[in-house]
Amino acid sequence: MLMKEYRICMPLTVDEYRIGQLYMISKHSCEQSGGGEGVEVVTNEPDTHPQHGPGQLTEKRIYLSSKLPSWAKAFVPRFFYVTEKAWNFYPYTITEYSVSFLPRFSIRIETRFENNNGNNDNVFGDTPTPAENVSFLDILSDPIPEKHYKETEDLSQWQSSKTCRGPLEEGWRDHHEPIMCSYKRVQCSFEVYGFQTKTEEFIHRNIKDILLVGHRQAVAWIDEWHGLSLEEVRQYEQTMQEKTNSKVKSSHNSTGPQVGARPAFSRSISVTDERSLRKMGVTTAAMPDTSDSSVPHGPLRLNSTPE
Repeated sequence: MLMKEYRICMPLTVDEYRIGQLYMISKHSCEQSGGGEGVEVVTNEPDTHPQHGPGQLTEKRIYLSSKLPSWAKAFVPRFFYVTEKAWNFYPYTITEYSVSFLPRFSIRIETRFENNNGNNDNVFGDTPTPAENVSFLDILSDPIPEKHYKETEDLSQWQSSKTCRGPLEEGWRDHHEPIMCSYKRVQCSFEVYGFQTKTEEFIHRNIKDILLVGHRQAVAWIDEWHGLSLEEVRQYEQTMQEKTNSKVKSSHNSTGPQVGARPAFSRSISVTDERSLRKMGVTTAAMPDTSDSSVPHGPLRLNSTPE
């Protein structure tokens, strides 16, 4: 198992980012959907945690066959989806992912947001992450894949008309006000002989790219979401979910059953992880009895957010 902690600072407050995160995830998901791939929202409903209070449970299907490296395509079905389940008890979140046909593959991401520049070495309050496993990601200077670069999202050129923030300059994390940090503890495991190291490293490389792009966008799009209420951004989220689902489903219908047909299973569930979540106090949705269903037994859980 390969575990790392990523720390990503932004020129925002934790309260501001609650709105910005929801807006960014919804808009980005819609932009990335189409051609049979993208994000389909299955569930988005209120939930309550006994320690962290009220929050939101979201389940999504992420279709991404073409995003796989060539070595992975050799043993992955041509068309498949990853199931994402996220418990958002802001400023603390748990996100999990699962793939039914890879029972030894797991990812878990815990996230906590704080108003500081990433200087809390035990933000999760248990065992501090070893320093060699901590990576600071800089949304200003760290490189992102060329295909994701947009001049309008380049924070060295960005300036917000609503907040008068920006552009960011070298060393901004040491003096900028406001500033917050997104702490993400990521654990991934792929216990398959011959593929473990390569797969785990591939996952972390992609996670870094996703985190950098997503957090850059949340900042660059600030004039689009700043000032929205939680109710307003939830309405925007609902509108974008409907648009995104429509794009994904219409693509599936047009590709024909041999390519676009959905797998027979509806979701993959790990009993062990469900029990673990309950011990943490997370109330999970009731799962169907799989004894007489097409849901495979002993599927794989990818534990992870957005978000």
